Amino acid sequence: MIKPTLLQLSKARIIVLSRNNLMKRTWTSAWTRGVQYSSCDVRQLHMTRVQSSTGVRATAAAAQPAMPKPKPSAQPSISAPAQKTRPVVSGLECIKPLVSTVEETPELIGTTVKGTIPSWVHGSFLRNGPGKFEFGENRYTHWFDGMALMHRFYIKDGEVTYCSRFLRSDSYVKNSEKNRIVVTEFGTLAMPDPCKNIFARFFSRFQVPKATDNASVNFVKYKGDYYVSTETNYMRMIDPQSLETKDKVDWSKFVAVNAATAHPHYDRDGTTYNLGNSYGKGGFFYNIVRVPLPKEKVEKDEADLSGAEVLCSIPASDSRRPSYYHSFAMSENYVVFIEQPIKLDLLKFMLYRIQGKSFHKVMEWDPSLETIFHVVDKRTGKESKVTYYGNAMFTLHQINAYEDQGQLVMDMCCGDDGAVIGDFTLENLSKASGEELDKFYNGLCTNLPRRYVLPLDVNDQTPVNENMVTLPFCTAKAVKMADGRIYCVHENLYGDDLLAFGGLEFPQINYNNYNTRKYRYYYSCGFGHVFSDSLLKMDVETKELKSWRYPGLYPSEPVFVPSPEATDEDDGVVMSVIITPREEKSTFLLVLDAKTFTELGRAEVPVNIPYGTHGVFNDRA
Repeated sequence: MIKPTLLQLSKARIIVLSRNNLMKRTWTSAWTRGVQYSSCDVRQLHMTRVQSSTGVRATAAAAQPAMPKPKPSAQPSISAPAQKTRPVVSGLECIKPLVSTVEETPELIGTTVKGTIPSWVHGSFLRNGPGKFEFGENRYTHWFDGMALMHRFYIKDGEVTYCSRFLRSDSYVKNSEKNRIVVTEFGTLAMPDPCKNIFARFFSRFQVPKATDNASVNFVKYKGDYYVSTETNYMRMIDPQSLETKDKVDWSKFVAVNAATAHPHYDRDGTTYNLGNSYGKGGFFYNIVRVPLPKEKVEKDEADLSGAEVLCSIPASDSRRPSYYHSFAMSENYVVFIEQPIKLDLLKFMLYRIQGKSFHKVMEWDPSLETIFHVVDKRTGKESKVTYYGNAMFTLHQINAYEDQGQLVMDMCCGDDGAVIGDFTLENLSKASGEELDKFYNGLCTNLPRRYVLPLDVNDQTPVNENMVTLPFCTAKAVKMADGRIYCVHENLYGDDLLAFGGLEFPQINYNNYNTRKYRYYYSCGFGHVFSDSLLKMDVETKELKSWRYPGLYPSEPVFVPSPEATDEDDGVVMSVIITPREEKSTFLLVLDAKTFTELGRAEVPVNIPYGTHGVFNDRA
C-alpha cells in the first residue's frame, strides 16, 4: 500500500471540508494553528536523532518522497576542516538542583557585595529562563518546558539588589488554576482532563493545541519597549523595573507571520529585524520582518508593533519539510537566513497528537543534506540570486557578521549533530553523579566557533573552482561550482586549547558598538559539563583564549557592558550569574574586567536561582 503524501492529504482535507461545515471549522483551525509551531518553535520542536541510513531517516523516506537535493555538477576542489571534539570526561557532579523549582522573589532584596563593582555601572541586568518544572503531580519532560522566571539585578553606586517574578502567561495561569499541566510545551504533551468522560478525552486528541505563551527564552526590545520572548507567535510585554507581566502580543495581528525568533537584531537607528514563517497555497516561507522605531516615543501600557513589515519571503527548499532555526545573521546591509538540515516533518506534525505523542517525533536531523545560506539585501528586500551552500551543520547562536572588501563574514557557534536540543530532558539533566551522567555528556556534540565568508560580487564571468575569499586574515574558502552555486568552507575560529573547556556557546560581543562591524573579541560559556562551567574571552584575530573557571560553579550567558569612557573594544565589564548545586556555596552576580578577564567583584544573593537562558543589560532602569 502506498502511503499518502502531504499533498494528497491536503486534497483529501478539501473534500472533507466541502461535506461538513463542522468538520471544516475543526480542521481549518487545526491547520492554521499548527503552523504557529512550525519551524521556528524551539519549545514545540523536540529533535529526533538520526541514527543511520536505515534508522529514522529511512523511516521518513518511506513515508514520503525524499527531499530533492540539488547537487554540484562536479565535486568541490576543497574540503572542510574536520570538526574537532572535546576530551572524554569522567566524574561529573550532579546538577539536578540547577533544574529544580524555586520560589519567586517579587520584592527587591539586598545582596552582599565582595570586591568592587565599578561605580559607573548603573542599570539592570535582566535574565530569563525556566524556573518551575511541575504543577501538582505533573512534571515537565524537557528543560525548555519550565515556566518562565524573570530576574532583575539592579546595580547602582557599587551596590546590587535582586528580585524575580514568574511570568503570568496564560500557560502559567491555566496550569496553576488546574494544578496540573494543561498547556502543551516543547517536550511535554498536555494530557486530557481526567474529569471529562472517555469520549471527550478521546476527541480532545484531534484538537491541535494553541501555541504556548510561556516566553522563557529571552528579553527583547521593540520600539523601546521590553518583552520576553519564546519562539511561538506570542510575546509578553514586561515592566523592566517591577517585572510585572503586561500585554500579550500576537505577531500575526501585526504582520503576516506565525512566529518569531527570540534573537532579533537591532540597527543603530533602533530598527529591529527578526525572522518568522508562514504557510499557505504557495508553500512554506521564511519571512524576514522589520519593525521600525517610532519617530516619537509615546508612553503607553499597550504593546505596539505597528509598522512591522515582511521585508522578504524566502521559499523553503522543501515545503513538506521546512527547517528549524533559532537565530539569523545580520551585517550592515544584509540579513542571512541559514537553512539547516534540521527538518520539521509536517505530516508527522499533523498526526502527533492523535497518536498521543509529544513534539519530539516531528523533527529529524539529516546530515546528508546541505546547509543553504540565503542572503537578503536590507535596502531592497530582495534575495540574492546566488546560491551559497556548505556541508550539513547545526547552529543556534550567531557571534557577529560584517562586510569587508566585498565579502560577508559570518561567525557563529556550530555543531555536527542537530539532534542535541532534544537531549536536554529533565531526566537526563537530573542524573546522579556517576557513569550515566558521564555517558550522557560524552555523547553530546561539541559546539565550536566557525567563520564562513560569502563573496558578494559573483557573476557569469566569475571563474569556476577558484577560491574567491581574498581576506588576508581568513582561511575560510568559497568556490564557484560548474552549476553556478557557491560552495563555502568554514574556518575553525579557535585554537586547540578551547577543547579542554568542552567547546562553547552563548556568545556575546560589544553589541552596541561592534554589531555588524569588524570586531576582535567575544565572550561566551565553556561547556565542560552538561551546563556551562566556565566563562571565556576569545580574540578572533589571534585565537587567544582567556578564562574564568572554578569547580562547582556554573555561569550564565555573559553580557558585556561598555565603559562610558571606552577607547578600546574591550573597555568595560562582563556580567554573569553564577549558580551552584553545592549547599556550602552561594549564588552570585559576577563582574569581570572585560580586558583582563579577572574578577572585580561579586554580589552574593541569599536565594536559589535555576540555570537560565538569555538576558540583557538595561542602562535606563
